[in-house]
Amino acid sequence: MLDSEGNRPEIIYPCEWQYKVIGSDVDKVLSAIDEASHGLDYSVSPSNVSKNQKYFSINFRIEVPNEITRDIIYESLVKHEDIKVVL
Repeated sequence: MLDSEGNRPEIIYPCEWQYKVIGSDVDKVLSAIDEASHGLDYSVSPSNVSKNQKYFSINFRIEVPNEITRDIIYESLVKHEDIKVVL
């Protein structure tokens, strides 16, 4: 995301980061989140359920020590076969 002048926002680490993770099997998504956290403390909370109740979203909060770790967690989630979308 860029500001009006085309610059990336400054993020000061460590910081709490939140991902919204969408999938169709709660247990598999929670397992994927646990794997992606690489032993760091995190919390999850329910978010939304699709109209047909096929998909659900989970808020995943984690304190990340740096941008590299933040990106590794994101990539791990995106590549997981049981996760449909990561925001």
